[in-house]
Amino acid sequence: MSGRYPLTEPGLWVERVGSRVFPAGRPALFLDRDGTINIDTDYPSDPAEMVLREDIATAIAAANRAGIPVIIVTNQSGIARGYSAWGDFAAVNGRVLELLGSEGASVDMVLACAYHEAGAGPLAVADHPMRKPNPGMLLEAGNRLGLDLQRSLIVGDKKADMEAGQRAGLSQGWLVDGQAAAQPGFTVRPWRDRDDFDGLLAAIAALGTVSGKR
Repeated sequence: MSGRYPLTEPGLWVERVGSRVFPAGRPALFLDRDGTINIDTDYPSDPAEMVLREDIATAIAAANRAGIPVIIVTNQSGIARGYSAWGDFAAVNGRVLELLGSEGASVDMVLACAYHEAGAGPLAVADHPMRKPNPGMLLEAGNRLGLDLQRSLIVGDKKADMEAGQRAGLSQGWLVDGQAAAQPGFTVRPWRDRDDFDGLLAAIAALGTVSGKR
């Protein structure tokens, strides 16, 4: 812990949200934040500008009902670049969680990586293992919560999100406004329309069934 914020090191935020306890071996729903949960405002720093993407709260609530941990994994290079500070991240993220809560959805863990080669001081690190497309944040969450990463899902709006999922050992990801793709051991599914969204909801529900949560 560093100061008022849950920083495990200068550029890594790891926050356990809420008090729900999950049995070891659960899969998880991983989500990018900006552009996936909320509309991306380009280095967001103003909580008042936060707007949820359509249907995302429904997907998160489905994971909540299925007994599946919901984990945000977000790159925040704007902090390294000096555009914002951890206090801004705390305020924006708190607003995003509040908006989700107003729609009956909740998150169980938040991880954020501020390291970037264009940063300054201790945050000026190139290719940090916690920065997506590296899998560090997913692996960290997996260790802390005892997750079954192979059965977990990731939803994101960038190829880096999908690559992080693949490198963490997940088997599938959902790419917002993306294209389907199949790679060894990992399938990228698009989220562009209602049929795609229904497929995501079915995949989340199936995780709960397989895990014994009916």
